[in-house]
Amino acid sequence: MNNPSDDSPDTSLDTTPRLYTLQSLGWKPFFQQQLDSEKHLLPARVSRQDLNRYHLLSENGPLIGILPGRIRKEISSKAELPTVGDWVLVTPAVDSDESQVVIQKTLDRASKFSRKEAGEKFDEQVVAANIDMVFIVTGLDENFNVARIERYLVLTWNSGALPVIVLNKTDICTDLDKKLSEVEEIARGTPICPVSALTNRGLENLKNYIEPGCTAAVLGSSGVGKSTIINNILGFDHFKTGEVRQTDSKGRHTTTHRELCLLDNGGLVIDTPGMREIQIWADEDTMKATFEDVEAYIGQCKFTDCQHETEPGCALQRAIADGQLDAERLDSYQKFGQEMAEFNARFNAKLKSERKLERKKFTRSTKNRPTKRK
Repeated sequence: MNNPSDDSPDTSLDTTPRLYTLQSLGWKPFFQQQLDSEKHLLPARVSRQDLNRYHLLSENGPLIGILPGRIRKEISSKAELPTVGDWVLVTPAVDSDESQVVIQKTLDRASKFSRKEAGEKFDEQVVAANIDMVFIVTGLDENFNVARIERYLVLTWNSGALPVIVLNKTDICTDLDKKLSEVEEIARGTPICPVSALTNRGLENLKNYIEPGCTAAVLGSSGVGKSTIINNILGFDHFKTGEVRQTDSKGRHTTTHRELCLLDNGGLVIDTPGMREIQIWADEDTMKATFEDVEAYIGQCKFTDCQHETEPGCALQRAIADGQLDAERLDSYQKFGQEMAEFNARFNAKLKSERKLERKKFTRSTKNRPTKRK
């Protein structure tokens, strides 16, 4: 057993040579505070999920985690289940080999990149958890889309991580300065890194962002070169890469799962499948911070109910006419505003439904309690 004054968790489960330290896996004081009352459990980080099996990394080496059925029954959203990047607390599995463990608890997340689940169902999908940085990768070919980058920025700022915009395929781009200027309009100070995964140009700059203990998630559409970039950062071909159609610059999903990998310098990186839909899962404060250039003019309009279209005395339209604000920024702001209004309505309805279900469960549980005899 450890000395009670030691901040390290109990390592009584140690049966294999240690390959990692908690710090090398991204452990921080935020997680240590949650562990202090449960040092009998072993912390491990989710590196990959295959159906009901979780691949974990711990001080005891790689482990296979199994999630008990009771945990699945207790959750109200799939977002509460462990995902890549999460820290979980585990115990040895009974009647199993020493590498298999049971997940007893998922620690609170320091950050998470979420989007609305694809399709009609209204639920949160956590793409990556406990990340420090997000590389937003966009191709400088037909894939280039400023509005899409803008959506990634909103979700990244909402995640609690820092964004870095990666513009890949400089080797085939003939108007780089023009596209850089367009991205700078919406970047709001976010670092922009033009790179070529094919020729390795600029990739060293990306490595410098991933310091020891830092976790970076790499996000973007299919065919933008995420896996090629990560392979270069890792120093070997860990992820499959695929061809991109010349007609529309779209690629096949060569990455079919999310996976956390360790770098030689002590950093960590998460590869993710390409995203076709980037639906908003964010709060209004994030929206205001994203569009602070637009928000700065809102209170200056002549009318409090100004729609910022043709009304006299509209500060936003005046700023556009004076060249102080891009008209496309206002257009994006209004589109996001409409989307946020719909999101809030559906989110509140979901919350109301969940609370109603909780009350029903509580009522049933109290009815089933045995009464005390006098």
